[in-house]
Amino acid sequence: MSAHSSPPDRSAGGDKRERILDAAELIFARHGFYAARVSEIAKEAGVADGTIYLYFKSKDDLLISLFERRMTQVNLELRAAIAEGTPLERLHAFIRTYLRMLSNEPAAAEVVTIELRQSSKFMKEYDNPQFADFLRMLGAIITDGQERGELDDAIPSHIAARMIFGILDELALAWVLGKQPVKATTISGPAAGTRPKKFDIVRAADWVVALVTSGLDKTPKKEMSS
Repeated sequence: MSAHSSPPDRSAGGDKRERILDAAELIFARHGFYAARVSEIAKEAGVADGTIYLYFKSKDDLLISLFERRMTQVNLELRAAIAEGTPLERLHAFIRTYLRMLSNEPAAAEVVTIELRQSSKFMKEYDNPQFADFLRMLGAIITDGQERGELDDAIPSHIAARMIFGILDELALAWVLGKQPVKATTISGPAAGTRPKKFDIVRAADWVVALVTSGLDKTPKKEMSS
């Protein structure tokens, strides 16, 4: 049993725990982890303040439990998405599915990409087994592509998996904050000072795959002219 999971309880108790987690996700996304109060979470969940402590040791424990639940769901969907296909097809499916899930659940995306970093317990003490499974899945796809000769094996697969996640994490952060990467051009005239619309994070999956596979492409490159 996870250190952050509540002991087995009756069906009604399990439903109450899920309500608390749902409420916490909304409150953390709305107010931020530090500013969120347990009393607000309890009110949103329709339970007494003290009820939360029957299921969670602290606000940090609640945040980590929320992350565990979300990542369990993410990993289940990813496994289904990558069940078939070539390594490149599965890599595309993995990236697209993950970004689509973030797009479909903006509150969860904000908690996972921003609020988790506010918890010192999460950053320093939590073993993060669900995220480790996420990286193993991604690494296994890359390993398969390397063994088939489709992907360059110069980069260890577990390192490549972390590098790809770094791209996805930064995209998710920019998307959650509503910031569009600035183009390498100078804007002047009536459009100066205007902010572009929030980018399509699901469409960005194609761009990530193109960038990653070009970088991992094993075909010989022409030497750059001096």
